[in-house]
Amino acid sequence: MRKVILFFISFLILILGFTTLCIFLTEKFDIFHLQDYTIEASFSETDGKMTMTWTRYPYPCFYKVDTYSKTTGKLSGSDEYHLVNSEYTFSDTYEVSTTAIPTYYKVTAYGIFGKLSSDEIMLANPNYSNPIKPVPIYQYTKDNPASVIPYLVWHSVPDGVLYELEILSGPPDKENTVTLSTVNHLTSTQLVFTNGVQFDLRPYANQTRLYWRVRALNLRKEPIGVFSTAEPIVIDQKKAIPNKPLLNNFDRMPGFRQPVYPVYHWIPMFGAEKYEVELMSHPPAAENNTKPTSDRAWAKIVNGAFSCYDEYPRYYAGTYYWRVRAINDKGETIGVYSDTDTFEVPSYTNRPRVATFGDSITHGGGAVSFAPSCIEYSYTTYLDFPAINIGRSGDTSTTSLERFDRDVLPINPRNLIIMTGSNSLRAQDISADTVINDLEGIYLKCIKNDIRPILLTLPPINPSNIMLAFHTPTDPMWYQKMQKINKYIKSKPYYIDLEPYFYDQNHSIMDPVLANDGLHPDITGKKLMAEIINRHKDVFQE
Repeated sequence: MRKVILFFISFLILILGFTTLCIFLTEKFDIFHLQDYTIEASFSETDGKMTMTWTRYPYPCFYKVDTYSKTTGKLSGSDEYHLVNSEYTFSDTYEVSTTAIPTYYKVTAYGIFGKLSSDEIMLANPNYSNPIKPVPIYQYTKDNPASVIPYLVWHSVPDGVLYELEILSGPPDKENTVTLSTVNHLTSTQLVFTNGVQFDLRPYANQTRLYWRVRALNLRKEPIGVFSTAEPIVIDQKKAIPNKPLLNNFDRMPGFRQPVYPVYHWIPMFGAEKYEVELMSHPPAAENNTKPTSDRAWAKIVNGAFSCYDEYPRYYAGTYYWRVRAINDKGETIGVYSDTDTFEVPSYTNRPRVATFGDSITHGGGAVSFAPSCIEYSYTTYLDFPAINIGRSGDTSTTSLERFDRDVLPINPRNLIIMTGSNSLRAQDISADTVINDLEGIYLKCIKNDIRPILLTLPPINPSNIMLAFHTPTDPMWYQKMQKINKYIKSKPYYIDLEPYFYDQNHSIMDPVLANDGLHPDITGKKLMAEIINRHKDVFQE
């Protein structure tokens, strides 16, 4: 019996070895000309969920899907693309993130012994054309009609500060224009500050035909791209009107993670003047109910907004749950609570290699209307290495120093990228010496706690755009203050100089192309920050 078992084992080893040899020869010598095979892909989307499907390889294999964004092209010698995310699958379909920036995908086939395909084809996210135009997420057809007050939602346009929505009684005179239609125009509004709105169509519900389209505008209400292709709306007047805020998680970058100071984001609800966000350590007892959770960890009321900034750092590991309700002046829920969303906070038992610390430029957000939860506006998104975002919007250099022990020490990174003082720079009652003293305090705290402080120089600002966006004046001496602060920063052993890259053509103010509001770099500006930091990896300790 023993001889039979040994013979059987030997036979299996022989078969396995022969099979492995055949696979090895097939892959390494490309016997079946696998490298000549071209992977072709297509995209489909339903209610904001996009799927990429490609031709299955004629050989047993798995696939690597790489997601890229384009670099700014402003630094000589830079690669054209920046790798954002990589994942593996055995399937020939993959759910891609409907990101809020143009993204590109590369699908590579792998066998047991390595790469099979030779193609390096970049597949572009189809939501971003040239000229750019919003792409509707919800379609209201005969099979899926709208209520009389439906949510109209579209994919966000990079750097779109606000949107102009047009309602028509038929197709426009011309598609994809930069102006309102001269025919079939019913109404329009520019009071839309995020990529969706619950719109009252009751005055037009008896129209034989109804269409809508939307375009993005910058801070000066100049068009970014063109109007979306007009989308028909079929209305069912008996259909229930949506009675809850709609969470705005449609366009998220791969690997989405809230900053340490989270921000919660939704599509505004028709008729609501206030919203209350609640945060929980567990799911609510009932979805879409009307009563607050009895043991919620935190709640905050905001007036007429579509985002809510958490004033507390969330660095304790675990899963967090949040939802939002519209409320009236009596504190009563209008309709019901939104669906519940979650985010994960990892454990920091091992010292993270890099964290970022500072004000709203670090926290994220941009183009006036985009919150730090839109991580395409965070420079950490474009770094070549992971980094924990400990930024907090509204910080001065003084408040950054004051919260250092509470916010940085529990995470205890080996390297801390520090950028704070821009809000102090524009304030007339804060001197350069105050900012320098605060930065020195942060620097000394880092040294005391074995954290390498890596200071970023402050970029210039644009006072006229700051006035346009925030209606606040800027200290006339901001430039002299910036020069003095940056001279101090460049006296330190570890710093990265951002300032020279952010000037306009006259080398006098922040380039308006990089920051709509004159203060917070937008997507290109955040990419540029990361690209500069990526070139100075030698300043980081391992």
